[in-house]
Amino acid sequence: MATIDECLKALKGILGDIAAHPAASGLDRSLSCRLTDLQQVVLGRLSSGSVRDLRVTPEGPDVPRADIRLTMTSDDLVALTEGNLHFGPAWATGRVKLEAGLRDLLRLRKIL
Repeated sequence: MATIDECLKALKGILGDIAAHPAASGLDRSLSCRLTDLQQVVLGRLSSGSVRDLRVTPEGPDVPRADIRLTMTSDDLVALTEGNLHFGPAWATGRVKLEAGLRDLLRLRKIL
């Protein structure tokens, strides 16, 4: 199981790459990544080509619903950033879940 610090580092890398991609130009969306094994949620905002305001909160009913929501284990998150796990197969097998509005999904499809 990866630590929350390793997960934050991994998320900054992944989300930074997404934010810098030309297909993400103009996006201003809230983000969340639920880490099922740590029972933590990382919240942040994708805006102006960068990821801002990343913060960790315990999983629970009062966690705000983000526009773009990822769910996975901490080890899968780290494996994604290290290149040991690819998003497409991980999503297809249910190891990684991505929820968002249709427009955001279409835009993210170009990036991921």
